[in-house]
Amino acid sequence: MSGHVIIAFETKSGVTGESADIIVDVLRRKYGLNVDVVNLKENPRPDLAQYKSIFIGSGIRMGRWYRKSKKLLNADFEGKNLVVFVSACSAGDPKTHDEAVGKYLNDMLAKYPRAKPLATAALDGRMKMFGKAQAETCDPDKVRAWAEEVGAKLTK
Repeated sequence: MSGHVIIAFETKSGVTGESADIIVDVLRRKYGLNVDVVNLKENPRPDLAQYKSIFIGSGIRMGRWYRKSKKLLNADFEGKNLVVFVSACSAGDPKTHDEAVGKYLNDMLAKYPRAKPLATAALDGRMKMFGKAQAETCDPDKVRAWAEEVGAKLTK
């Protein structure tokens, strides 16, 4: 279990999955961690018991977390490292980033007292309307930098 990591995410536009892929790459390549990735659409109830570190990622749609990601916040994280990230268009705009952190991370996590993350991030998002990207502020370099910060915390 030592060093075993899961990144469980839910996405509609795909950007949360793209962020998960970047995080996986950093954790494996730079820190040598054993990382499993679970798309919650395909596996809505992953077994978290075998993992030392648990990442939960959710896209934000209409101001809300996706349901399957939110359900994972009810898990027992005793003795585990919890890391939480969301993808939201408003997080990519410097004018609304702090508001996105408050609403989508701080306010949400306050409802789940057992969920005490080691790290959180409100990452950039993408909004699709009628099958086309209408707004995109995705910054892979920002995701990579955050993943490096988290990887350093997990391996010290």
